[in-house]
Amino acid sequence: MDIRKVDDTFAVAPQIQASDMQTLADAGYTTVMCNRPDDEEPSQPPLSEIVAAAKAAGLEFHHVPVSGGMFPQEALEEFARVRKESPGPVLAYCRSGTRCMTMEALANPMGLSVDERLERAAEAGYDLSGMRSFLS
Repeated sequence: MDIRKVDDTFAVAPQIQASDMQTLADAGYTTVMCNRPDDEEPSQPPLSEIVAAAKAAGLEFHHVPVSGGMFPQEALEEFARVRKESPGPVLAYCRSGTRCMTMEALANPMGLSVDERLERAAEAGYDLSGMRSFLS
């Protein structure tokens, strides 16, 4: 599992497995958020398996899917709500982690400046500099 910690309350990861849920709970995460549509790729594990494993591990689970490089306002608002209302650290995942980091930057649940959002993304290994004009 390739967890990329953004700060003490948020991390992103590429696709995770149902077998990762207890490890995430043991690491202190309280919430898992999936930003992929179910069945986006044939090799993707079924969302129902991940949801069941998350619940068995005592984790909250939220599904806020986006695809095709589109980030509808409703999805960004839901992403921000989950981030703000989570009882503890959130791990968001998608195919590569980029979509989750992009949603974090666009939704801006922590009210950060553009430079702060781009810097946090870069520190986590994601270059979002091409999005600068969309973040202001």
